[in-house]
This record gives sequence, structure tokens and C-alpha cells, in this order.
Amino acid sequence: FSYSIVRSVPVGSRDLFSIDPKTGEIRVTGGLDFEDVRLHEIQIEATDKGTPPLSNHCSVELEVLDVND
Repeated sequence: FSYSIVRSVPVGSRDLFSIDPKTGEIRVTGGLDFEDVRLHEIQIEATDKGTPPLSNHCSVELEVLDVND
């Protein structure tokens, strides 16, 4: 399988996350601020290496908690 980020909500938050194309592991690459955005949604696509290749999508929701208050 190969994994990729297709889109993110809110728009522009895609740069805050990365995905390992081989394992599908999602990592935070930027700062997340509770006061700016409390919920991120990332659309992930998994594609196999068949002929023809098949793919499917899933949605990952990330809730940001305010821990400093």
C-alpha cells in the first residue's frame, strides 16, 4: 500500500501534518493551537500496487486540547 494526504480541513492545515507513504503513520509537523483551530480533519488515501491499482479513503479527526489553562 501507499498512503497520502488528499486534503485537510481547515484548508491550509495540510502543512501541519505528514504521512509516511509506506506505513501510513501520521505525524504533526507544525504547531497546533487550541485558540486557532480546535478540530482538524485529514482525508487519507490508501492505494494498492495491483493492476489496476485500487484505492480507498478514510477520514482522521484530530481534536486539539487546551492543556495550559
